[in-house]
Amino acid sequence: MQGSTDQITLLGEELHHPYDKPPLSKEMLAREQGAPGADPGPGPVALLTEDELAALDVDLQLGVRATRLDPAARVVETEHNGTFGYNQLVIATGVVPRALPGPVPAGVHTIRTADDALALRTALARTPDVVVVGAGFIGAEFASAARAYGCSVTVVEQQPIPMAHILGPEVGGRLAGLHRANGVALRTGVTVSHFEGDQRVSAVVLGTGEVLPADLVVVGIGARPATDWLASSGLPITDGIDCDQHLRVIGFPDVHAAGDVARWPHPHYGFALRVEHWTNANEHGALVAADLLGRPAPPSPVPYVWSDQYGHRIQMAGLANLGRLSRLTGPAADHLVALYADDAGTVVAAVVVDDPRTFMKLRKAITRRVQADEVEVPDAQLTAPL
Repeated sequence: MQGSTDQITLLGEELHHPYDKPPLSKEMLAREQGAPGADPGPGPVALLTEDELAALDVDLQLGVRATRLDPAARVVETEHNGTFGYNQLVIATGVVPRALPGPVPAGVHTIRTADDALALRTALARTPDVVVVGAGFIGAEFASAARAYGCSVTVVEQQPIPMAHILGPEVGGRLAGLHRANGVALRTGVTVSHFEGDQRVSAVVLGTGEVLPADLVVVGIGARPATDWLASSGLPITDGIDCDQHLRVIGFPDVHAAGDVARWPHPHYGFALRVEHWTNANEHGALVAADLLGRPAPPSPVPYVWSDQYGHRIQMAGLANLGRLSRLTGPAADHLVALYADDAGTVVAAVVVDDPRTFMKLRKAITRRVQADEVEVPDAQLTAPL
């Protein structure tokens, strides 16, 4: 809170107090939390205690689902709780998981909410046969958690090499090696045809006809901005809600968007993008608050995300798709440093496994737009001419 005296009302569809999202596919699925007979373990990690919320004088409305926005009347309509008027509105509805087409039996899950994570933690304690659809960070983190419970795990990925569309085939291939090294079966370059099981999933059938036995399935094939409720609002929506550099919705100065749902011109890049990272949402909160209070905008760091898999910490900064692989450490994924540079030789992204000191150095180089040949990367080799 930066000194505002205005009444703040916070509408949230879930019944939990505001909580931290990254632990949903990490700490909340940890094996010690789901052991049979053990304490049921913690719920979601609260961002604020009830006392802190009370001290901030925030009117928290839980279990309230927004269904329509009327910006002319400055009113948010909800499913069962009437309407809420506003002088200034901040939309932070995030994203919703993408689903596979066709019938979805019980036992097929996504990971988006605390209740999702709690249900999966209970299911993992029964050591089911697990199939994970999608080898992105969410799928990989769940596969890691399931292996810690002793589950048989198969990961199905449509791309021939996981994460190749983001990190390129060399780095994607190295990260895929973490799955194999930890006893996970990978099926790449294949699609899911359908699920078997009338009441509950019993198998996943691939497009090749292969049948994978499954008591539990997690689908992690990406997400889309949660903007369906804004269809009649007139707000500019492309890939998310289009905003200016202050996160004001274009054409609607009394409406801001923040986090995963906001598409805005990032100061480091000069073009509009939407970032689905926890750190980005956190930084957006500070940016919106500054704009509402008429204060200077805080700096916006380059995008950053981390993932915990099989006891390893994977950290990424920047946008690898703006360049190509410049240097890469030697053969294994458990000590990986990858550096990406654009056509001018400027560092644009880095991926580092289990080396926080090197990662911080590379993150600073990205922020400062340093030339790749001026950056020391331990034990790295040049992989492609710049």
